[in-house]
Amino acid sequence: MSPGNPTAGFSDPVSRVFLEIGFGGGEHAAAQSEMNPDVGYIASEVFENGLCSLLSRLVPEEEEATAAPPPHFRIWPEDARQLLKTMPDASVDRAYLMFPDPWPKSRHAKRRFVHPENLRELHRVLKPGAIWRVASDHPVYQEWVTEVMGQQDLFDAPAPVTERPDDWSPTRYEAKAFREGRQPFYWTFTRLP
Repeated sequence: MSPGNPTAGFSDPVSRVFLEIGFGGGEHAAAQSEMNPDVGYIASEVFENGLCSLLSRLVPEEEEATAAPPPHFRIWPEDARQLLKTMPDASVDRAYLMFPDPWPKSRHAKRRFVHPENLRELHRVLKPGAIWRVASDHPVYQEWVTEVMGQQDLFDAPAPVTERPDDWSPTRYEAKAFREGRQPFYWTFTRLP
C-alpha cells in the first residue's frame, strides 16, 4: 500500500478510496468492498484476531498459501492515526468508524478516535463533501460523539438515526448490541470545505 498516493496502492485501477478505521471482525469492510468494486478499500485494525477474521473472509482456506490479496483491498495492520498522518490532503472519498471501543472511563477519553485532534487529521485527508460514517451502541460513546461533533466546525453533523441505513453493512457488534438490548446510533457526517 502507498499511503502517499492511496489510489496507486492497488493492483487494479480504482476510481475512489474508502478507509475503515478499526474494522473489528471485518464483515463490514468485506461487504462494503464487494458492494463497491470500483473502490480501493483500505481497512485498518491493530488487533490480530480482527486481522485473522478479515483475512479468512477475503482468502479461501484452500488458497491461503498462494492467494494474492483482492486487487482493490488493502489492510493496514497498525494504528489508523499513523496512516492518516502519511496520507495526502483530500485523498479519501469515504471513511468508516463502526462500533469502536468506547473506552468508557473518563481517563481514557483521549483514546477514543472521535477526538478533536483526529477530526482535524481526518478532515484533512477526506475530500470536500466526502462522508464519514460512524456507528456506536455504547451510551458513553454516543454521548461523547454528540458532544465532540457538536463543538467542531469541520463536518456537517446532523443527529444520528436509530435504524441502519440500507447501504450500510451489518456487523457482529451491531448484532450483539441488539441481542443485549442496546440501541445503535448511526451518524453520517459530511466533510465541510
